[in-house]
Amino acid sequence: MESMLNKLRSSMSSAATSAVSNAVQIASQVSNYLPGNPVTREFEATAHVASAGPGLVWKVYKGHKKSTKQDAAIFVFEKRILDRWDKQEREAMLDRLRKGVSQLTRLRHPQVLTVQHPLEESRDSLAFATEPVFASLANVLGNTDSAPTPLPPQLRDYKLYDVEIKYGLMQVSEGLAFLHNSVKIVHRNICPENIVLNHRGAWKLFGFDFCVANQSPADQQPFWPFEEYVPNRQAICQPTLDYLAPEYALTHTLDPAADLFSLGVVIHALFNSGRPVFQNHQDFVTFKRNCCELKNTNTLQLSNIPEGVREEVRLLLHATPQLRPDALQLSKISYFEDVGVKTLNYLDQMFQWDNMQKSQFYKSLPQIIPQLPHRVCVLRVVPSLMQECVNTTMVPFVLPVILLMSERASREEYVEHILPHLKPIMKMTDPPQIMLQLMQKMELLLGKTPPEDVRGDVLPLLYRALECDMQQIQELCLSVIPSCAALVESHAMKNALLPKIKKLCLATGYLSVRVNCLVSVGKILEHLDRWLVMDDIFPFLEQIPSRESPVIMAIIGIFKVAMTHKKLGISKEVLATRVLPFLFPLSIENSLTPTQHSSVMSLIKEMTEKVEAEHRIKLEQLNSIKDEQKALQMAMPTSLASGSTVSTASTATANGSVVSPAEAATDMFAGLGLNQFAGGGGSSASLKPAVSSSAPAPAGNKTQQPKTDVTSTTAPLSMQDKHRMMKEQGLQKQPPLLPSPPAPSSTITKNTQPSSSSSQTSNLTSSLITSNLSMIASPPGAQQQIGQMGGLGNTGLSYGMRPNLTQQPLGTMNSWATSPTQPQSWASPMPHQQPQSQPQPMSLNLGAFDNLLPSQPRPPSMNQMASNFKSAPMMAPLRPMTMIPAPAPVRPLTSSDINDLLS
Repeated sequence: MESMLNKLRSSMSSAATSAVSNAVQIASQVSNYLPGNPVTREFEATAHVASAGPGLVWKVYKGHKKSTKQDAAIFVFEKRILDRWDKQEREAMLDRLRKGVSQLTRLRHPQVLTVQHPLEESRDSLAFATEPVFASLANVLGNTDSAPTPLPPQLRDYKLYDVEIKYGLMQVSEGLAFLHNSVKIVHRNICPENIVLNHRGAWKLFGFDFCVANQSPADQQPFWPFEEYVPNRQAICQPTLDYLAPEYALTHTLDPAADLFSLGVVIHALFNSGRPVFQNHQDFVTFKRNCCELKNTNTLQLSNIPEGVREEVRLLLHATPQLRPDALQLSKISYFEDVGVKTLNYLDQMFQWDNMQKSQFYKSLPQIIPQLPHRVCVLRVVPSLMQECVNTTMVPFVLPVILLMSERASREEYVEHILPHLKPIMKMTDPPQIMLQLMQKMELLLGKTPPEDVRGDVLPLLYRALECDMQQIQELCLSVIPSCAALVESHAMKNALLPKIKKLCLATGYLSVRVNCLVSVGKILEHLDRWLVMDDIFPFLEQIPSRESPVIMAIIGIFKVAMTHKKLGISKEVLATRVLPFLFPLSIENSLTPTQHSSVMSLIKEMTEKVEAEHRIKLEQLNSIKDEQKALQMAMPTSLASGSTVSTASTATANGSVVSPAEAATDMFAGLGLNQFAGGGGSSASLKPAVSSSAPAPAGNKTQQPKTDVTSTTAPLSMQDKHRMMKEQGLQKQPPLLPSPPAPSSTITKNTQPSSSSSQTSNLTSSLITSNLSMIASPPGAQQQIGQMGGLGNTGLSYGMRPNLTQQPLGTMNSWATSPTQPQSWASPMPHQQPQSQPQPMSLNLGAFDNLLPSQPRPPSMNQMASNFKSAPMMAPLRPMTMIPAPAPVRPLTSSDINDLLS
């Protein structure tokens, strides 16, 4: 793995080094050949791409204008090439070059290379700027002298298509017709070196270094003076001998037909791998001999030339100038009557047509595009169409052709040649057909457009389409959004895309648009955060005003995706409180079909089962935690557990044949888990411990549930609880209120049985005091009220209140019973109730309990004890209670007091 990383690192570093070295090399070349040249003030050269001119002495560099960033080509001639020449020839050559550029600058024609900046001269170079140039025809045919090394990738193995050759030759013919007929100039050096292909592939005339202008007045026959070919002069200082007309050797005359002969040789070279008719090797004697052979053109080998232009080439190569067709005649031969040639020609002349003619041509263009070479479509057709986009009314006619060629183009070609022109079109909103056509091809745009351009240009187009009023555009946009949702950033999704979709869904009057909005939302759920779905999407679904069956099913689909997707999911709380209450009304809509209703109910059942299963698991976990806490508290020492646990015994079940109304009401709720709340006595095991009964079970009852300890609380003990427990333990160690045997039972525990008479006496004594207090101290109304507040029912005080009772002196309790005027504390009625009339205290005969008291030693009788209570002072405590502190002032029990007592 490490070796692979090292290889990758080395390859990347080498590539970076190569790129840097190439940039440095180009910069050094520019600095070498353009030091101080004024062209560098306005233009910047970036890469050497081609060569052109006589002998390919002009180096062509790709560049741009610094102020406008407009693409350009910079032609540079280095004077050091002429260092080996004598001064006279050197100056003559420089004059030729200056003359050629000057003449080129003055000419304005579509088939003549356009000059953007005139010639500038410095000590080391000549330079001027033109429209962007791809290469010269000589470079395309394989002559790469003075061309960059290595060749640029676009020039390497470059082959011309037939339509390019046809249209290029027609363009050169039209250019020559302009020179001969309008300007009255003979070029004199038509050859591949002086035909330049611009960046769109158009053929342009160049190299006017040896041109000759008409010397006759305007009203006379034109005359062009003849210039002799000087064999001893440098070859590049004279016209190229292989393409020169035979008049230079035979008749010593000059007319425009000489340029047509040169064009014939160019045509021969195009179909013969760049070879001219004769190769003279810069020897004028050989040139003369070959010119004599041209008198009989039947001996020429023209088999490689297409048949459609073969005879015209034979005439162009004739030794007699008068037999050669002129440039205008040549441009109108049938060879150029080609669909592709006409298409390219129409595109170049489009500015001359009106909108009706243009629209008809653009409608037929998609049928012609497949017949054209791909390179021609990208480099020739697309730029011509883009020029028409400045006229917005014609964009709907041009855009389908551009999108068609985008499909045929590679990703690199699309990004380089088409996308820069499409970006301004994406911002157009009028006419609406533009947006409609772009929506129909949105899949193509998303597939070939880089992600950064999608975010900057394509997504804003989608936002504008959502706000459009055309239904078709809205539906197309909604169908495209899921495919590009992954490219939408989270903040744009939340603040731009989703609000527009929701607004459209709520405001539209078209059912199909509303359904498409919901379907689009459902498809992009996987790209949203869970909280965004819960807080934004679900409330939006509840706001949808319509309840048609397609809308309902789309809503069901959204909920189903949200519930089943592993990234999202819906919690049981949301299902139970928000989703299910929303879905149940939808399930009874009359617009649903039986199949749709089954789908809705199936989802509701699935959600209900999920809520049930998850909540059951949670409850089982909570109950297991409670059981563990109970088991932990049961394992605590008895001394600590006695203050927090109370023994309880389950009530025996009824076996009689007669069922009371209370029992019948209890049976109604059987199986609902309410037995412990609806049991006898009205006490709840979950609210307070039940008082264990010391009375034996009825004879007829065969079964008795076991007694269990119930904890008072499972929460940690507070400081108040700890003080209370300590006080209770201290009171339990104090002597009993009444004389008792040596070891009385002070508490009732789970495993204690009333087996001895002493324990029976103690229990009966406790029950006696409790029953007396319930009958004497509490009037019937107050007793019922306390039972309602504390859950005591008809059984009197609960066991949990015993510690508070033991703190009160017994004399005080008797005083409550005998003196109705004394203030009552817990037995007094609540403030909001009217106190009922106090019943007269009943006389008690306690002699029946004397037989239950122990005989040795025999304590005073129960009646005597009661009389002693009556004769005792009001607040004087009994002798056994001398150690008990004085009671606190008596006050009514509050609700919190009762809760504390019950806990």
